[in-house]
Amino acid sequence: MKNKTANLYFRERFGCKVYRIALDGGFTCPNRDGKIDTRGCIFCSGFGSGEFAGDRTRTISEQIERGRDLVDKKMPEGERKYVAYFQAFTGTYAPLAKLKRIYEEAIRHPDIAALAIATRPDCLPDEVIGLIADLNRQKPVWVELGLQTIHEKTAAYIRRGYPLAVYDDAVERLAERGIETVTHIILGLPFETREDMLGTVRYVGNGPISGIKIQLLHVLSGTDLAKEYEQGKFSCLSMEEYTDLVRDCIDLLPDHIVIHRMTGDGARRNLIAPLWSTDKKRVLNMLRAKLG
Repeated sequence: MKNKTANLYFRERFGCKVYRIALDGGFTCPNRDGKIDTRGCIFCSGFGSGEFAGDRTRTISEQIERGRDLVDKKMPEGERKYVAYFQAFTGTYAPLAKLKRIYEEAIRHPDIAALAIATRPDCLPDEVIGLIADLNRQKPVWVELGLQTIHEKTAAYIRRGYPLAVYDDAVERLAERGIETVTHIILGLPFETREDMLGTVRYVGNGPISGIKIQLLHVLSGTDLAKEYEQGKFSCLSMEEYTDLVRDCIDLLPDHIVIHRMTGDGARRNLIAPLWSTDKKRVLNMLRAKLG
């Protein structure tokens, strides 16, 4: 594969194996609190993509220490570093004073080598980008933007809540401040063709981003997407279709873009489809075989 995986990139950058510690900063989302909508994106569970994040009732430092201990139990040998990853809900959707307090708590932790913040491009006012730029001078910080698709018809269907121009503006403003951006896309969104999905990857790859997360669409119980699926309105990609698509997506990307994810985990207790995605080892082996 011509592009570096996150694992290789982090080893080269930090000199050792790097693990993410998923944190919950106690955020919500403008798609849930009524600013845009109250229902959330059509595919999003009640955890706001934070099924594997820490316990929001604990401090950021406590979440980091618990996450570190869990990794250390699984991987007792070898040097390692950690990324504090604000994963749950919208990681910049709070007053500036709160963001400063929790980001600084994370970045000051001696075990943390870098900070990653998952957010929406419509939740990045200039003062928040300024705060992130200041932190980026202390330790590396990157922002992960949930784009999912460039196609406005699909964006409306999934209730994303902002137009593509908002993403473009956010990426440019982050780049101007020297902040790395990782863009999230979803393959298998209802009613999108193969060319639609490849078009999203081509567009994203031509922008000023440093990395991409390629996510398989998961149908989770309790979501509006699950209702659509159960009514037979769309079908999910097969493993063969998905792995072929990932291969073709990566072929379109410039060499400098780091692949932070090639698939994704849906919490087994909530996953309705595609069930083949629970066999992550098999999926990754098929991807490696196709990518060479």
